Amino acid sequence: MTSETGYLLDNRQREAGRRFDALAELFDPWTLDHLDQLGLATGWRCWEVGAGGPSVPTALAERVGPGGQVLVTDIDTSWLTELSGPAAGPIEVRRHDVASDEPPGGGFDLVHVRLVLVHLPDRAEALRRMAGAVRPGGWLVLEDADPALQPLACPDERGPAEELANRIRRGFRALLAERGVDLAFGRTLPALLRGAGLHDVRAEGCFPLTSPACRELEAATVRQLRGRLVAGGLATEEEIERHLDQLRGEGMDVTTAPLITCWGRRPH
Repeated sequence: MTSETGYLLDNRQREAGRRFDALAELFDPWTLDHLDQLGLATGWRCWEVGAGGPSVPTALAERVGPGGQVLVTDIDTSWLTELSGPAAGPIEVRRHDVASDEPPGGGFDLVHVRLVLVHLPDRAEALRRMAGAVRPGGWLVLEDADPALQPLACPDERGPAEELANRIRRGFRALLAERGVDLAFGRTLPALLRGAGLHDVRAEGCFPLTSPACRELEAATVRQLRGRLVAGGLATEEEIERHLDQLRGEGMDVTTAPLITCWGRRPH
């Protein structure tokens, strides 16, 4: 999905790996804590949708053990090669587009997707397919951003560095909106899960205010999009270089959009 109506942050670019690492550092503990609270245990069958990087699938495999299954799918599996082969244990990697392909089987105890649905043009159909793949009594866990809930890179705009960071973040949000991304999508997840027929729906938000991983995620994203930001008149090359230089220090508090985690159970 790399057309002008597709995914803005192409996973085939080198910076994608740095983004995956930063996202894992920021959100994996939060994600896995919620999955553990739902009872994730030995023998579970799991479907990790649009995994991107290997961190969550590896953690799932450690929890389900050799008697379980972790099916890992993505439209681009180039960052998942280390999960293939005999040493992968219960992990199976498969190329799959949740927006257009039928579900790869069913009867899953857990279907999990993070930071994927907001980028899809037909989110409702993807959600229907994922919900249908959950076994009765199983869980569907959706995690997605809500940039409109907190749109700034630096909520404490105390100087020129923070002002520039926020202007570049506005440019990033404008590029997302041009691709059809719903910048208020995260808050809609509870209603979507109930609409899909799931029960016991709950949701929480994760909002890291500052950390080295926040700065690394911001820098990798800006480097990945610098050509589009400049071409669209959203920032100059000099401004981007200045912003990247400021991100190398520790003096600027940079955050991400809040991550909304929502879960629901398919009724027996």
